[in-house]
Amino acid sequence: MGQYDKVDFSELLELSDEEVVTHSSVTDVHLASGRILALVTLDNGMDHTRPNTLGPRTLMELDDVLVALADRASRGEIHGVAVTGKPYFLAAGADLSRVADIPSKAVARKLAELGHRALGRLRELGVPSFVFINGLALGGGLEIALNADYRTIDSSAAAIALPEVFLGLVPGWGGAYLLPNLIGIENALTVMLSNPLKNNRMLSARDAHDLGIADAMFGPARFLEQSLTWADSVLGGAKVKRPHEPGTIERTVKWDVALKIARATVEKRIGTVATAPQAALSLLSAAKSGTRVEGFAREDDVLAELIAGDQFQASIYSFNLVQKRAKKPAGAPDPALAAKITKVGVIGAGLMARQFALLFARRLRVPVVLTDIDQSRLDQALEYIHGEIDGLLAKGRMGSDDAGRVHALVSGSTDPHAFADADWVIEAVFEELAVKQEVFARFEEIIPETAILATNTSSLSVDAIGAKLKHPQRLVGFHFFNPVAVMPLIEVVRASKTNEQTLATAMAVAKQLKKTAVITADTPGFVVNRLLAKLLGEAMHAVDTGTDFEVIESALDSFGMPMGPFELLDLVGLKVGAHVLDTHHAAFPKRFFRSDNLHALAEAGVLLTRDKKGNITGFDARAKAIVAGGTSPLTADELRIRVEDGLADEIAFMLKEKVVGHAEDIDLCMIMGAGWPFQMGGITPFLDRVGASERVNGKLFHTPPIKGVA
Repeated sequence: MGQYDKVDFSELLELSDEEVVTHSSVTDVHLASGRILALVTLDNGMDHTRPNTLGPRTLMELDDVLVALADRASRGEIHGVAVTGKPYFLAAGADLSRVADIPSKAVARKLAELGHRALGRLRELGVPSFVFINGLALGGGLEIALNADYRTIDSSAAAIALPEVFLGLVPGWGGAYLLPNLIGIENALTVMLSNPLKNNRMLSARDAHDLGIADAMFGPARFLEQSLTWADSVLGGAKVKRPHEPGTIERTVKWDVALKIARATVEKRIGTVATAPQAALSLLSAAKSGTRVEGFAREDDVLAELIAGDQFQASIYSFNLVQKRAKKPAGAPDPALAAKITKVGVIGAGLMARQFALLFARRLRVPVVLTDIDQSRLDQALEYIHGEIDGLLAKGRMGSDDAGRVHALVSGSTDPHAFADADWVIEAVFEELAVKQEVFARFEEIIPETAILATNTSSLSVDAIGAKLKHPQRLVGFHFFNPVAVMPLIEVVRASKTNEQTLATAMAVAKQLKKTAVITADTPGFVVNRLLAKLLGEAMHAVDTGTDFEVIESALDSFGMPMGPFELLDLVGLKVGAHVLDTHHAAFPKRFFRSDNLHALAEAGVLLTRDKKGNITGFDARAKAIVAGGTSPLTADELRIRVEDGLADEIAFMLKEKVVGHAEDIDLCMIMGAGWPFQMGGITPFLDRVGASERVNGKLFHTPPIKGVA
């Protein structure tokens, strides 16, 4: 594009010396009409495990190819240009492998400008341009298609998305301007904002076609052939209908209303700390008018700010933890040591037990039996599980055959001997040491000597739970987070006597359950609950000293957590919260607070007020009366610093005690188990950036710190 032709991109090229280049090869295709279409195929020369990506050298090559094709078009040698990818992939977006090394905002802007220059050529060829989406198209990969005049899609293509907001960015190679002007503002909000914030939800090929992202859809067997035939018809004058292309009424009325609703929804869900969603909303707002050149210039500005900012660098760190470290857990034994699981026993029939049974049956595909002394509770549990399976079937998330198999795998019995052939037994009974000890001691007499015993305790000592076992070496902590089906983390707790086979089996089971497993030492609260107990304990201590609930909430806004401390207490239950604080205070009396006020609130059962839809409206007047009387209230800043410093101090203790081996494992636990914001990079980079690490420990958790550039 003309405005980018004089930009010097040499600094970007210096950062891409190890880039796996996706090459652009050109083939002239003679269509049935006699027209010639130049087909550009993107291919990085790697196998199916390495999708095409778009780094600086890739973009420069594509730019050169498109310039040459524009020259050919001007001479009448070709009548159209199409871009497609190697089998199964168009492109997985920008190559982010060296983005963290970008030295300045000025260089970050050049990455945006290079993408606009190369992809923008597709609208400046002098002949119609097409993109044949033959497979995965993420981020910049989908933006290749959006920059073209027309698009087809393979009906088997998976993973179509603009996930940038999930990574702390925005679609910055045309997507933020082109998408809403192609499919309308409401649909664009779904693709650009709602889906990334829903655990990075993807579109299917059918979704993309129905939204109008793709103009035509063909089956995989003859996708390229049919796409070429369709392109020939378009070159011959066939009309293309765009079902959701915005008209005047949408631009003047619906556009601003949709954005207002979206802003309120985002703020309610994640607050205002995350910068990328706010930037995306601003770009979408501006996209209702103005030229493509103006829209691209806005994207250049915003993308440069975000790439250079703290949150993107933190997001890349988080992404690497989740995508790489989580797949190679620190301290994990040889997977070959793991025993094969052929039957699962679940002790208990309450809510957690029911969730366990359904998850194990769905993922392991082995018989799962629940046991409880009360037949009616077992009946209720099985009814719940069958109802959940039917719900998944109704939503299309399970097929009928699949649902039937899972139904058949789950059973219940009041007879403990139903566990006689189980090789994995997990308890979901009351969080009381004596109860867990008695239950395990009783079932140890029944189960095979090779069976593994797993406890879901969230705060008790695994060693203490196994104190009455004859074979404590086969006991392991296996701490889920609620809701079990949704939360991705399992803390696998290695007690002092847990042997390698038990640990290897636990890690293998977690993998089969499609969970992220982190191995921790046997210590109160393990990782997540210990740090949440620190945060909640400080919040309740502030209440005890006379600090208003509202001041405490505002003090912790900068953490960017998905919910404030009192909503979290309300979610886990006030009695449970009080028990957790008591447990940690008993273990670490000098560093953790207990709270009589929290016990009083739990006894009264009051804290938050909600409207008929369940939305929080404030704090109950009775709760405020219960906690009244403190005489040394903290300011918001005083409390924020107390919490930051307290967390930095506690993490230093945890690393010294080898609860886990590295700060990265604490961050992974907090991201996956506590919802610590992705764009904060986990808890330790955040504490480094706000100065708490150096204030308390005299050093950073990460050197150099994980933060933005000038």
